[in-house]
Amino acid sequence: MTKRKSLLLILSLIVVLGTVLAGCGNSSKNESSTGTEQTGSGAETAVKKGGTFKMNLHAEPPTLDPALAQDNISGTVLNALYAGLADLDADGKPQPAAAESWDVSEDGKKITFHLRKDGKWSNGDPVTAHDFEYAWKHVLDPKAQPAAPYAYQLFYLKNAENYNAGKGDAASVGVKATDDYTLEVELANPTPYFISLTSFYTFLPVHKSAQTNPKWAADANTIISNGAFKMTAWQHNGSIELAKNENYFAQDKVNFDKVNLAMIDSSATELSMYQTNQLDYSGGPTGEIPSDQIPTLQKSMPDEFKIQPYASIYYYVFNNKAEPFDNAKIRKAFAMSIDRKQIVEKVTLGGQVPAYGFVTPGVMGENKQFREEHSDTELLSENVDEAKKLLAEGMAEKGYTKLPTITLIHNQGDGHKKVAQAITDMWKQNLGVDVKIESQEWGVFLKNRTNGNYQIARSGWGADYSDPMTFLDMWVTKAGNNDSFFSNAEYDKLINEAKATNDQKVRMDNFAKAEKILMGDNQAVLPIYYYTNVRLVKQNVKDVYIDFSGNVHFNNAYFTK
Repeated sequence: MTKRKSLLLILSLIVVLGTVLAGCGNSSKNESSTGTEQTGSGAETAVKKGGTFKMNLHAEPPTLDPALAQDNISGTVLNALYAGLADLDADGKPQPAAAESWDVSEDGKKITFHLRKDGKWSNGDPVTAHDFEYAWKHVLDPKAQPAAPYAYQLFYLKNAENYNAGKGDAASVGVKATDDYTLEVELANPTPYFISLTSFYTFLPVHKSAQTNPKWAADANTIISNGAFKMTAWQHNGSIELAKNENYFAQDKVNFDKVNLAMIDSSATELSMYQTNQLDYSGGPTGEIPSDQIPTLQKSMPDEFKIQPYASIYYYVFNNKAEPFDNAKIRKAFAMSIDRKQIVEKVTLGGQVPAYGFVTPGVMGENKQFREEHSDTELLSENVDEAKKLLAEGMAEKGYTKLPTITLIHNQGDGHKKVAQAITDMWKQNLGVDVKIESQEWGVFLKNRTNGNYQIARSGWGADYSDPMTFLDMWVTKAGNNDSFFSNAEYDKLINEAKATNDQKVRMDNFAKAEKILMGDNQAVLPIYYYTNVRLVKQNVKDVYIDFSGNVHFNNAYFTK
């Protein structure tokens, strides 16, 4: 319990407090606790303008279309290329970005965003409210192919869910450009964190050229962006090159001339590149440091080695519609029969904390962190004897004398492979079950998981804002990111009620009940551990930070002189 309490203490220092929640980011005033490279006003460190920042993405971004993105690799690139209405600073607080200001009605259901008039796309065109209206309605379009996995994040808008379900028209959705620089938003219910949500990539604008070119997001020559950087080259499965966007409204705050993003899937190669100065940044969430090197690096490179907890969970997802995991008792048996403490202490070695629930530490509840108010140890216990009993009962219910062949899929990565090997060994030892392991390229893996072409799959989820909703609304029936295909009417009812009220006690009680349904007898997913970000950053690189959801931000970073 010592490590768990330590993590909660650290996260309680970096979480944003209050009833209007924006995210649990890291604090520039707490470098020793969070491991961030913040330097406050920069008065003590001379800023060197220019230079090329180099880091690893690990793999090809599956997409750079904001409507289709659903992963940290894509998200990290999109954060550099685009500016939403608001942006979140290192503390997780919303700051004006494409919108210079906003007004919120007294009942909290109408927000008027005033766009800055100096906002431009990388080709010089003005960024207008119409670009946002089109982008949001495109995400919700029921005829869009492929469908946007994060469409449900826009269901906060009035009539958005009906339109996405094919029951209404686009004109009825609560977003409208009343002129080039005014965007009116009507919400179905008051949503205190909606301003923060507008920084998320699903809410980003797209240039009008996207309307006539369905493949615009796959080529550097057709990606027109409005953020700190623009794309100058994209060697697919090789590298991405970004350059400072001279049309960005805050270009004076962008210090790097270029950013080179490698795509190296070997953690040993990535570390070697860092040690030979081919990378300025190595590690999570887009890259990876070999876990067996962590103790040595922590001692040998203390000024460059960073470990930072953040609101994210590493877990396995069961396909609730595929045999044998269409049986809840079999799912429960698999979840109860692994030793999470052994995994974090013997395999991952990065200060991770065993997870027994789905909502992470660092996310606010009614008066303090949700995980402090509702302990995850009440949701799932590790008990091999009970797991064996449940497995036998589940097999009997299915009419099995022997389990069918089971395959666990994960995306490429040495760390994922080691965790998978450890867990499948535990299933073999504790349950007598053989599980095959299959490593897949990132894009292929995501497609298979999304389409349900799997039995058990690796997954991870980071907070999009500091509220349990960000971890729980993804499991409602037919939600775009519900890769488990879990469906429970009572669960859906609890989440919908939480969305419809501003009463924090009611909301948190509903979240606690919903999580018990998800993790109780249903055991739709298998939590493993709460993430930490393990990384190496060169000493002459300042103001690179990891946000509360795990994305890397380098837009305002710089080299020291």
